[in-house]
Amino acid sequence: MTDVFEPADGDGSLVAEAGRAAEVRTAFEGLLQIRRVTNTAAADPAAVPAPWELNRMVRAVSLALEAAGFAPSAVDAEGARTATGYRVRPGERPATVYVEWLGPPGSGAQQTEEAELTACAAALGRLGWEALLYRGPRRRRFLEVEALRGG
Repeated sequence: MTDVFEPADGDGSLVAEAGRAAEVRTAFEGLLQIRRVTNTAAADPAAVPAPWELNRMVRAVSLALEAAGFAPSAVDAEGARTATGYRVRPGERPATVYVEWLGPPGSGAQQTEEAELTACAAALGRLGWEALLYRGPRRRRFLEVEALRGG
């Protein structure tokens, strides 16, 4: 276990340590508290990303997805996918991230990606993120995520 909590972004090793659910819950509650303190002008401060999140979008979106109960993907030491789930990475445009649904070959990830990403988009939407579903290379779907305007 490390000294600093890191949300799973889907590009690390499989996270299966004891107490992980409690760590995720504590980190997410901390994030919501940061929102309440920094978003005092918003009608619902917990539903608007905090400036901290906008500067660390991969971490913030990864934490939101993990806290919502979505499984992250994972890779082994050689970079091969070992688990099916979300992967969050920087987007091509500033202030965006991409969420993909990936898994090992033969895992069926491509068949479930539209439903899983739609569910991810709904969870992110409740937290003030706009997540639009696109079809990219090789006809694989992904979400482009950014903070809602005028939160």
